Amino acid sequence: MTRALLALALALFAAPAFAEVPGPFIVVETGRRFANLQQAVSSIRMGTATILIAPGVYRQCAVQQGGRITFKAEQPGTAIFEKETCEDKAALVLRGQGAVVDGLVFRGYSVSDGNGAGIRAEMGDLTVTDSMFLDSQEGILGGEPTGQRITIDRSTFSGLGQCDEAVNCSHSIYLGNKGQVTITNSRFERGTGGHYVKLRVPNVTITDNSFDDTAGRKTNYMIDLSEGARGLIARNTFVQGRAKENGSGLIVVAAEAKTYPSAGLRIEDNDARMAPGASGNPAFVADLSHERLAVGANRLAGMRSFEVR
Repeated sequence: MTRALLALALALFAAPAFAEVPGPFIVVETGRRFANLQQAVSSIRMGTATILIAPGVYRQCAVQQGGRITFKAEQPGTAIFEKETCEDKAALVLRGQGAVVDGLVFRGYSVSDGNGAGIRAEMGDLTVTDSMFLDSQEGILGGEPTGQRITIDRSTFSGLGQCDEAVNCSHSIYLGNKGQVTITNSRFERGTGGHYVKLRVPNVTITDNSFDDTAGRKTNYMIDLSEGARGLIARNTFVQGRAKENGSGLIVVAAEAKTYPSAGLRIEDNDARMAPGASGNPAFVADLSHERLAVGANRLAGMRSFEVR
């Protein structure tokens, strides 16, 4: 054997059996890298782990079947998912024990039933922080018939919703469970149909958010508590736009059913006004529960404070 062949043979035997595959999805706890998000998710199985996502634009999606997974951008706002859905639903279809989505951007989701979303939350608690949902039929959709807790903080919802692409409307956020939904420090703007926030839950906290409907079109309510709710809506700012499909109310309680008690629902310390050129005299709070809501002092311009329907 020549020296060259001997050197080649030694190099081959010394090489690792499985070379590391480079990829933008890193499971932090194991250090493994994946080129495909679904492979990274599936590797966690029923465990608890964080998937760190490098900057880039990804046409990928994933279904979480178990475990507790944090989907985290290396730098907030630089990991962008667009267009590609799993199960004709969303970029992330979540049905594990829990999930955290931190710093991701979702844009351009459209599916045949009108509910193309960044996130479909089917099972498990969910926390979303510092994320953006843009130019899609829906931002976050889902819920389960349990005590699920969903928390959304410091996130942006822009260019979302529809009522003319499918039989049913879709919304910037549409969630239902028998637990709690908390939405804080987030921005809603430029809606393209439906409601900005539609909830079918017994307990809500909606505080310190901005609802700017100035550039909205064919939008309906800012907040629709479809089946009633208790909790707190406070320190939000609202601007009612002029291109409404239904501009009769900003916050509407129990428009479809009285499933959950609404007595004591606190709505206070909010600021609401009309955009330039917006007409009508909407009700800031429209109540169909016929229970005693706790509507406190709110700073209103161009609208009535309260209406019973």
